[in-house]
Amino acid sequence: MSGTTELHLGDLGERGIQEHVLRPRYGDTEGFGDDSAFLAKVTTPSELVATTDSCPTPVVNLLAEPDLYHAGWLLATINLSDLAAAGAEPLGLVVNYTLPKATTVREFERLLDGVDDCCTEHGTKVVGGDLRDGAATQLTATAIGRCVPGSRLRRSGARAGDRLLLTGSPGYLWAAALLATGRATLPASERDDIWRRACRPMAQLKAGKVLAANGLARAAMDVSDGLFATVRTLGEANGLGAAVSGDFDLGEPLAQVCAQAGLRPFDLAQTWGDWGLVVAVRAEDVALATKMVREEGVAVQEIGTLTADGGLTAGTAPWRGIAQERFSASSWHGGDLSTLVPEVLSIPA
Repeated sequence: MSGTTELHLGDLGERGIQEHVLRPRYGDTEGFGDDSAFLAKVTTPSELVATTDSCPTPVVNLLAEPDLYHAGWLLATINLSDLAAAGAEPLGLVVNYTLPKATTVREFERLLDGVDDCCTEHGTKVVGGDLRDGAATQLTATAIGRCVPGSRLRRSGARAGDRLLLTGSPGYLWAAALLATGRATLPASERDDIWRRACRPMAQLKAGKVLAANGLARAAMDVSDGLFATVRTLGEANGLGAAVSGDFDLGEPLAQVCAQAGLRPFDLAQTWGDWGLVVAVRAEDVALATKMVREEGVAVQEIGTLTADGGLTAGTAPWRGIAQERFSASSWHGGDLSTLVPEVLSIPA
């Protein structure tokens, strides 16, 4: 919408927002303006799955300008990541935005850009939603997907002896935080790449779908609250423990960040914010599962084994890891980076 940089949503009103901001963007979407969203004509047998999540304050907004683009991208990723954990193909995203009237049209458009760009990158789109005014920003979405019948992944279904695979590339978000707070330094090109990947985490839809459709995954969960919380929850869902390797391959730029900050690659890998996927596979299927995920252009590494003893170890020691757990002292609500970085990475302030 040209010439509206200084306009606020309160200046346009609901009908004005609909006509001047939303219709030019979504007017070609089937069902635009209706009370219900149209998802897709399902012509083959499938199982439908749905998930809903709200978006917290993005860490990257504390590292730089509070651009709503980052919140939009993260909102879509959070919800699509849950579909990845089910091995589902996304059919669409339904969004719900509560925004102050003082939000500018430009800020709102940046939010929409972030959601739309993330959806496009993941092969889906916004199909409907709701917009209302409120005292504080609150962003929520619901993602709907479909699975091949009988292939839907759950947290349960694993067995002792199954291997744990981690798909995706962990560590980029908090590596960006280490660089931003001066705990490490890299050439500009490498800093820029880490920043880009921190701002645009990818849901592991390709990995989840290929592993589920080929019957290679027995259980799965996305890494939303940290690797420790994910492995612990998977273990609890199956009455098992886990022995996780202390060796992680993060690639050279992140390895340099760890070395400069006095961290092990494992310390960075177990953080949250990069939206990987932990999948339990049979020992005999590890090679094939790894090959198929890599053929999708997705990074994957074996990180451990589910055990019958119920305990959690990392390397040779008990694992008392980092978890971003809701309704606890570690629940993420933003804050000051000078204290957050040491807390999340367990390093001296």
